[in-house]
Amino acid sequence: MTDERIRVVVVDDHAVVRRGLEQLLAVATDIDVVGTAGDGAQAVEVVRNVRPHVVLMDLQMPGVDGVEATRSIVAEALADVLVLTSFSDSERIVAALDAGAVGYLLKDADPEDVLAGIRSVREGGSPIHPRAARQLLGARASAADLSATSASLTAREAEVIELVRHGLANKQIARRLGISERTVKAHLTSAFAAIGVADRTQAALWAERRTLPPGMVDHDDGHD
Repeated sequence: MTDERIRVVVVDDHAVVRRGLEQLLAVATDIDVVGTAGDGAQAVEVVRNVRPHVVLMDLQMPGVDGVEATRSIVAEALADVLVLTSFSDSERIVAALDAGAVGYLLKDADPEDVLAGIRSVREGGSPIHPRAARQLLGARASAADLSATSASLTAREAEVIELVRHGLANKQIARRLGISERTVKAHLTSAFAAIGVADRTQAALWAERRTLPPGMVDHDDGHD
């Protein structure tokens, strides 16, 4: 992290929300709002033009939604995307993370949490609102036998943990799965919480003690 101010684009289909977020971010001495957009298609164009560090992205918008806009922005490596939405259902969370979002916050978060989330993303973190994390865990619990440990992970999280077990670094995992390193980190953060471990070494040991779904990944680790 340098002394450079964090350039942010705010994306939301409600003008009053965009204005409120602009006013919130204006009080931060280390953050500049360099653009706004009211839908996903406009967001991609604005981000291409102003090249921010972080995009604060709503999900439900007319036309191109936040998930598709996130996918486009990440595919072009234009910026990091931090979701800020009212929705905490597990399907949307997983869709956003798989599209490449590196964090997921809810609109009822405290203003300081939004500012902290933007700073965390800029520093390489993956902030996830506690209620969103609980929704993910709750969905896993209701959809799977909790004694079957790999069932407590989403399919993508299981893939990532399996590749960690085989010793692949985040960069290799990202290349293997066709996602960004930040997305790998986000999946690891969620998976660590789900299986109750603190780091990738513990996750690898956890995976060694259990059988993850076979055939999910090709175990050839390729080349650097």
